Formats: sequence, C-alpha cells, structure tokens
Amino acid sequence: MVITSESNLVHGGQTDTEDLKEVYAPSYSLVELFRIALERAEKIMISEENIFIAERQKDKALASLLPSLSAFGDYTRYSEEKKASSSFGSFSIQPEDSSIWGLRLDQSISLGGREIFSYRISKKDIDRSIYDDYSLKSDYLLEVSARYFDVLKAQKAVDIAKANVERLTKYRDEAEIKLRVGEVTKTVLLRAAAELSGARSDLVKAENLLTFTRSVLARNVGISDDFVLNEEDNFIVEQVEPGSIDLLKKTALSERSEMQSYQLQKKIAEDQVKFARGSYWPTLSVEGIYSRLDEEPSSPFFNDERIYGVVSLNFPLFEGGLRRAEVREAEAEKRQVELEYKDMEKTIGVEVEEAYLNLQTQSGILQSLRDQFDFAQENFHMISKQFEFGLADSLDVMDANNLLVTSERDLARAQYNYNFAILQLKHATGKLLESVTGEENSRGINK
Repeated sequence: MVITSESNLVHGGQTDTEDLKEVYAPSYSLVELFRIALERAEKIMISEENIFIAERQKDKALASLLPSLSAFGDYTRYSEEKKASSSFGSFSIQPEDSSIWGLRLDQSISLGGREIFSYRISKKDIDRSIYDDYSLKSDYLLEVSARYFDVLKAQKAVDIAKANVERLTKYRDEAEIKLRVGEVTKTVLLRAAAELSGARSDLVKAENLLTFTRSVLARNVGISDDFVLNEEDNFIVEQVEPGSIDLLKKTALSERSEMQSYQLQKKIAEDQVKFARGSYWPTLSVEGIYSRLDEEPSSPFFNDERIYGVVSLNFPLFEGGLRRAEVREAEAEKRQVELEYKDMEKTIGVEVEEAYLNLQTQSGILQSLRDQFDFAQENFHMISKQFEFGLADSLDVMDANNLLVTSERDLARAQYNYNFAILQLKHATGKLLESVTGEENSRGINK
C-alpha cells in the first residue's frame, strides 16, 4: 500500500461546484479589496463628510468677516386721520396709512481680531479633518487586510482538512483490506475509522469558519459573499528594508497622519487662546441705513427719505468673570493638546518597535516551520513505505500523518502572519495607504 501526501493543497479535493464558483465568481486581490473598501465603506464616507462639514464651518467663519446687507419694510394703517391747526394752517399729525422700507448695511468686528482668529482656526480644522480621514483610512485598510488573511487561513485550513480526510479514507480502506487477509488486527481498522471521523469533524469546523470569515470580509469591504481571492500581491511580498528601529521611528513621526493632526491641533489651540483673549478688546460696529417713508395724506414737514450711518463702540465692563474663565479654559486645552502630542509620540514609537520585532519574529518562525514541514512530509512518505512492507504499524502512520497536518497548518498560518506583519510595519510607519493609492497623506492640505 502507498499513502501519498499532497503538498500543494490549494485546489485539492474541490468539487465541481467549487470549480465553477472559481470560474464565475469575481476575483479580488488585496489591493483591489482596499480600493473597493475606500469607495464603499460607511466609516470612510462618514469621515469624508467630516471634511465637508469643516469646509462649511470655514464658510461660516468667513461670513463673520464680511458685512451683512438686509432689507426691511413696514406698513401701518390707522383708525382715522388726525390734523392740527396753526397760524400757518392745518397739517396732518396722523395719516390714514404709512409705509416705510429701506436697506441696512451692518458690520461688527472685534478690535482683538476674534473673527480673524476664528477664520484661521476653521482653515486649520479642514486640514486636521483631512489628516484624521487619512488616519482612519489607513486603520481601516489594516483591518481589511486582517480579515483578508483570516479568509486565506481558513481557506487553507479547509484544503488541508480535505486532504487529510482523503489520506485517512485511503488508509481506512487499506486497513480494511489488510484485516480481511489477516495482516492486521481489528484494532488497526478501528483506529483508522476513529481518526477519519475526527478528520471529518475538523473539516466541518474549518468549512464553517471559512463561511464566517468570508462574510466578515464581505461586510468590511462592501462586496457580496460570492468571491474568490487572488493571493498575487507584489506590494506585500516585497521585502521591507528593516533599517534601524530609530530610523523607522523617525519615519513614523514624520509620516504618520496622527502626528500631523496633533501638530495642527497645537496651532489651533494657540489660536483658541488668542481668540479668547480677544474678548478683552471692545467691539466696533458700523451701520449704514437708507430708508424711504410714504404717508397718505402727508404733512408739509414730511421727510420721505433718509440716509444715515452709525458707529458704535461696545466694551463690557463686568460680565461675572466670563472672559477670564474662557481664557483659562483655552490655555488648559492648549496644555492638554501638548500632552496628547507627547503621548502620541511615545505610542507611535512603541507601535513601530512592536511591528518591527513582530516582523523579525514571524520571519524566523516561518523559516523554522518550512524546515519542519519538509521533515514531516519526508517522514510521512517514509513511514507510509514502511507500513506498506510491514515495517511500521498503524500508530506510526497516524503519528506521521498528524505531524504532517499540524506542520502544514502551522506553516500556512505563519506565511500569512508574516505577510500581515509586513503590512503592520507599513501601517506603523505611515506608509500603508500611500503604498496602496500612491498618494501622500499631505494631499489636499492647505499649505
């Protein structure tokens, strides 16, 4: 008897239905999944709406710098006309009706420049929203890649389980034949049947896990559950230049959008302090009015048209400590942002170091598991030959088969974990989204 091991299990044991599914189902690489997720994910759309809202906030801030023009009108109907007499004759003191209309031009501005600081803050807030959007996209792509590798690992586990069922089925059938001719005892057949039953149970678990991981990936990306994954992604398998950890940390601090966002938040906080201090300055208001008055009947002293302007200066003397509290609050928020900036520096440094060390660990594990799989594969072939000629018993075959299945599973997981570790390092250094879209995270930023 010859028991063979299938080392290439990607398509092993597939049914005709699964083959047809691979032919007609849409095929996606990881890069294609990234691009679809950036277009369809609700989280990304929500983040982009934040940019739109920030732009409208800038429009509102600009409106406060510009004068406002308004029109007004009024019509009055009296119960009766009233007249008065004098040495010059009688004249109307209350007409039957009157109407007034006109235009008003208003402009109010703080001498402390509060409106200017508000406009500057709104412009910086747009840039901050863009950086936050970039950061969210990078985080979301890392999440999609994790779900992508979960599917590949589950798919590989199904292929390995199918091959294991096939091997154990052949072994069970061969043990049954040997039992009939008296070469083995019934214990060998029972052990083979038990191992086969366990392998079928593992296959059911693997298939259910694959169905679940496919659903999760489809939900994250925004595609249907009917798809095929293409593993040819050159940007993943390319070697990452490790360099020194200090160099990687320096790159991350200059490239990570979180740091750039916090830099803008520091500038915004400084402007917020200036904005709050501007309340100590008076407010200058300018008003220009044109009005037209019509009365029926009108008096001889009636003035039907007026044009005038008003300039006022308003300075609150006591407001219960409100201005002082606002300034202190803005200064506290400024200190808070500075502390958050330092904390983010340390956090990013730890993330880079963790991603770098994880990549080195996965690389070492991968090489060791490749060697282990080669040994387990060769060992299984040798034990199978020995069992064929009666030089090994069933326990030896089962142990060799279990070692082969375990090593094959571990190798598949290690390969995908290594690829994911590459993406984690790219994400930690702020290069993941750029490697997918080719766009730097400063695109669209107001300089």
